[in-house]
Amino acid sequence: MTDEARTGHGAHDAAGRTPSDFTDGGHGAPESRHADSSGPEFSRPEFLPAGEGAPSQAEQPGDDGWSQLGAPPGGGRWGGPQGQPELFRHDDGGQGQRHEPESWGDPSGRPRYDTAVFAAHPAPPPPPTQAFGMGPGWAPPPGSPGLPGSFGGPAPTAIQRGPRTATLVVLAVVIALLASLLGSVGTYLLTKPTGSGRDPSYSLGNAPTGSNARPPDSVAGVASKVLPSVVSLAVEGGTSSNTGSGFLIKGGYVVTNNHVVAGADPSGRIQIQFNNRKSTSAVVVGRDPESDLAVVKPAETFGAPEITLGNSDNVVVGDPVIAIGSPLGLTGTVTSGIVSSLNRPVQAGEENNSETTWLSAVQTDAAINPGNSGGPLVNGNGEVIGVNSAIATLGRSVGGQSGSIGLGFAIPVNHARRVAQELITTGKAKKSRIGVAIDPTYQGVGVRIATEASKGSQPIEPNGPAAQAGLKPGDVILEVDGIVLQDGNELIALVRNRAPGEKLSVKYQRGGQENTATVTVGTAPDQPSPEPS
Repeated sequence: MTDEARTGHGAHDAAGRTPSDFTDGGHGAPESRHADSSGPEFSRPEFLPAGEGAPSQAEQPGDDGWSQLGAPPGGGRWGGPQGQPELFRHDDGGQGQRHEPESWGDPSGRPRYDTAVFAAHPAPPPPPTQAFGMGPGWAPPPGSPGLPGSFGGPAPTAIQRGPRTATLVVLAVVIALLASLLGSVGTYLLTKPTGSGRDPSYSLGNAPTGSNARPPDSVAGVASKVLPSVVSLAVEGGTSSNTGSGFLIKGGYVVTNNHVVAGADPSGRIQIQFNNRKSTSAVVVGRDPESDLAVVKPAETFGAPEITLGNSDNVVVGDPVIAIGSPLGLTGTVTSGIVSSLNRPVQAGEENNSETTWLSAVQTDAAINPGNSGGPLVNGNGEVIGVNSAIATLGRSVGGQSGSIGLGFAIPVNHARRVAQELITTGKAKKSRIGVAIDPTYQGVGVRIATEASKGSQPIEPNGPAAQAGLKPGDVILEVDGIVLQDGNELIALVRNRAPGEKLSVKYQRGGQENTATVTVGTAPDQPSPEPS
């Protein structure tokens, strides 16, 4: 039985189903029907025992599909002696003709003599070809031997249709997903870290191999060349102490800043440490407060090489530079940057000190901090182009220390070369002058020469370099060697960076007219003048 609606010939192909949902619609066409339909049910035809008659052909009101069965044979239950079925009955009217009983017709319409006869245990006959359903209850009588199910035979085996292709595909996808999920879960369970986070098999592998050699013009290459020539200084003088840097030059001398070693002269102590961490004592050879330079002589150099001095006149803004020293006592520190400006007037040394001076410095953004003072500023070839001397800060920190803000200043090496040589040969350095006094009250463009004497000094030194060039009191100096002056400090710094005997091209204004003069730098007297010029 099934609860699917079947129509037409589609019911013929229902494998494994009993054709119990078709009825004769009056025209031989099958009618679709549900097993749970509420319509009238066709009862199973009742097989009468032998001896009971069946309505004759004429008495039947119509062909209901079962009228051809006729009356059952007589003779016991099945019309034969001792309960055996009567196969044939001779009712030929004495003619000896064999007649098949009318009560056993074949519902399929075949001749009655083709009707199957039940033997002791015969195999069930095959179903008729293209047979339509015979209505509810169509089956041999119950208890018949050799028939399946309730008719005494084995239960029928249902013919199973194989799963569809779409079902197999879905099943395969589900199995694949489950396998992947189970594999992932298994991998996680096998590899998950323990609660402590430790993994005995964990390894980062070996470090990659490679050479530590660097190109000579790289920062690392320049640093490796210059570092052996740079030293660190520790100075003690009375109740004060100081630290700084320096570099080794020809003859085993060390150049540094005056403000680094000033506390050790004359009775202090200086200790020098080289890049190989060997230390020795040193003495002051000479120092120049005006240029903020000094030279000391270590007792031993431990084979350290001398540094190479370059030419600061060839430096241009944007050149790469490297600062080396001991900022904050950290020896052998290397920082890099560029030349960010030139001829910057800077006040070197300690402020409010009689040894304060003005420098025309090389400005750099290489980090320079306290302790870098006296160390070298070198170019890409490892040549010294300046001596680190000052930094610009936004304010003093606790203890008088201050940090770099990217504005460091170095004394040009050409000026340092001349001063160091003079300190080594004579113990003192010459001071460059042009012989003029500056008017501090002037607020206009350029620098004006004073018009009146002050503190015993004339505006123009008689027969001095400026007087010989034709300058007069009240003249306004506008440019020096093409550099436009902004204030008097800049003029002082430019003159002091020139060596005695050098010539300066000066543009000045007098009475509204511009003129040009050539001034030869002279030397100041041994005793410094009361006012800087």
